[in-house]
Amino acid sequence: MQIFATEQIRAWDEYTMRHEPIASVDLMERAATACYDWLMQNNYKGRSFSIFCGKGNNGGDGLVIARLLAQTNHAVTVYILEFGHKGTEDFQLNLARLHDTTAEIRFISSEENLHAIPTLDIIIDALLGSGINRPADGLTAGLIQHINKSGNEVIAIDIPSGLFVDHSAKGNILIKARHTLSFQCFKPAFLMPENQESIGAVHLLDIGLHPGFLAIQPSPFQLIDLAMVRKIIQPRQPFSHKGDFGHAALIAGSYGMMGAAVLCARACLRSGVGKLTCHIPVSGYTIMQVAVPEAMCKTGDNWDHAVHDLGKYDAIGIGPGLGAHEDNSKLLKAVFEQNRRPMVIDADGLNTIAQEKTLLNSIPPGSVLTPHPKEFERLFGKTTNDYERIQTALQKAAEYNLNIVLKGRYTFIASPDGNGYFNSSGNPGMATGGTGDVLTGIITGLLAQKYAPLQAAIAGVFLHGHAGDLAAAYTSQPSLIASDLIDFLGQAYQSMC
Repeated sequence: MQIFATEQIRAWDEYTMRHEPIASVDLMERAATACYDWLMQNNYKGRSFSIFCGKGNNGGDGLVIARLLAQTNHAVTVYILEFGHKGTEDFQLNLARLHDTTAEIRFISSEENLHAIPTLDIIIDALLGSGINRPADGLTAGLIQHINKSGNEVIAIDIPSGLFVDHSAKGNILIKARHTLSFQCFKPAFLMPENQESIGAVHLLDIGLHPGFLAIQPSPFQLIDLAMVRKIIQPRQPFSHKGDFGHAALIAGSYGMMGAAVLCARACLRSGVGKLTCHIPVSGYTIMQVAVPEAMCKTGDNWDHAVHDLGKYDAIGIGPGLGAHEDNSKLLKAVFEQNRRPMVIDADGLNTIAQEKTLLNSIPPGSVLTPHPKEFERLFGKTTNDYERIQTALQKAAEYNLNIVLKGRYTFIASPDGNGYFNSSGNPGMATGGTGDVLTGIITGLLAQKYAPLQAAIAGVFLHGHAGDLAAAYTSQPSLIASDLIDFLGQAYQSMC
């Protein structure tokens, strides 16, 4: 699914109006009707509503919602932000239609007009929409603060007022919505952690925008979903053997941190790899042989045990549980010298590179790095907001010819070709120790199975999140642990069928 910013969404509307064809006011009616239907289907039937409208097309959506509610015997009060000028043509037409209903209409022209909102009213925010390019100020900012202080439940239409679609709104005065009803596709703002308090739960409503637009409009961002991953995952052939599915190596673990290596190894095997060899310290030999009997082991007392005969492996993953040891730099240099195939680097592998930045130039081209935000910051420097972090990831991916998997609620993948991918699967229960080690194992296993690095990253993050969703549905988010993801990886694969 493509992710569009303001201009692209506006162009999609115009394309629909030309090619369906449909008048703009009728497209507004369709969008607002979808919002009204959502309200009726989600326990808001019979409630009373306070609807706040600006005079743009977002406000027009609010007026149509008000009319539909009033026509079905809901108590509706509409508050229109008044600056002494007419609204858009579609706004004015729907204002005239609203006068023929029981809805009460009030105008807010100064802060003296800001009166208490009835405690039980549901607030509909249709003030600003997605077309703004500067922070809310003056009376508009005062009204937003008034709504937030009311304590009422707020439902935003299109996007919470004051929030920018495709750049940071940090420091802006923003509506804090419990739900956001938006249209057709995700906007970048919905995928940024810094906006979570403003957007609440996002609900995408299909309003029938013309699908032909998608074929002619490229987007730098895409949403990873089930349909995308189904196209990547290849079915197994009847006469396949283990040699067809690759030989992976994991360089992982240290004294006291073998759990990370075990999780990574189990996930790698569950990803479908044909064979797995774990290069681990002597202290972890018994643990690995008992916990993961399907894996072969190579051991040694120091870093050099890990760097012999690496050419026989189809993919290598390094980092989970490696520990912060002074020999790690030598280890990575030796691995990079022997192996020039794309590999997966995580955890202490990344921390070692962050301490010795020259190693970035030695990483095999096409490799997959899987940092969480703090590891990303150590590698590439601090950023002031989430949008800047995304742009930095894209820049560094191109500069070093790497795939960067920036882990989070909507894990972001920056590819060397400049495209970015946000993952749609996963849940907050996965914010627990060890889930990153599981992801490293999955991507390494997919890479060993001859999936291209970007494909392995895309499929890996989705399967990882999807397994987490299945596990949470079975056990709950608070009780979720990393091992649960491995146990549900098989069911995640079944969804690909």
